[in-house]
Amino acid sequence: MEKLQPHWSVKDLRLDVDAVLRGQGADPVVIRDRKLVLADIAARALEMGKELLSPQVFMRELNVSSFKHQKLILEDGLSLSGNWITSQLAPADSVFAILCTIGDGIEKEAQKQLDVDMLLGFALDGVGSAGVEALAQLACRNIEEKAIQADQRTTVPLSPGMINWSVDEGQPLIFEMLASVNDVVTLSPSLMMSPRKSLSMLVGVGEKLGEKGTTCDYCAMQGTCKYRQYGGHVQA
Repeated sequence: MEKLQPHWSVKDLRLDVDAVLRGQGADPVVIRDRKLVLADIAARALEMGKELLSPQVFMRELNVSSFKHQKLILEDGLSLSGNWITSQLAPADSVFAILCTIGDGIEKEAQKQLDVDMLLGFALDGVGSAGVEALAQLACRNIEEKAIQADQRTTVPLSPGMINWSVDEGQPLIFEMLASVNDVVTLSPSLMMSPRKSLSMLVGVGEKLGEKGTTCDYCAMQGTCKYRQYGGHVQA
């Protein structure tokens, strides 16, 4: 088992105005064509928001012991159950539990600005969404690069809330897996994460994994998501 707390800074994140616009749920191409002022506000929010991002990643690698009766047995007495999530991870040799956050500074400032300048407030919220997305991508790339060096493959990032894995099922499990390393992100009784700009996911690693698709293949927003044409959320 490996416990990791990668130390990345804002400079390591791939952030630009288009990412901020997508973080707001907008199509950058449409915005630049029809509402250029919103792109200008997004640029302003990005410069302002970078100073408010505090990237942190909590990561733990758990070896897979066995797969029996639709239950994936991990080390330290941990396990995963459910037909879909276990079918995705059963061929893996290990499973990474990952929790990414950019802190609560950006959401506090976004909320403050909503009362003064609504468009800037929404754009700052987009910076937060783009920031945690970029951080998750960085974490996944890091895992995949190490897997390739070991002649292994990785699964797509698997997050609670995907079509076949509910938040109720997945979120408490990931927080249980990371209880020994996570001292920042909390989970409310209603399963809301705080800071709000946080992402949780599992990534399987192993020699016997097949070709992976994209997170879009399992997302409930397949027809409307602005990230789909860019390869989906949290891709390595």
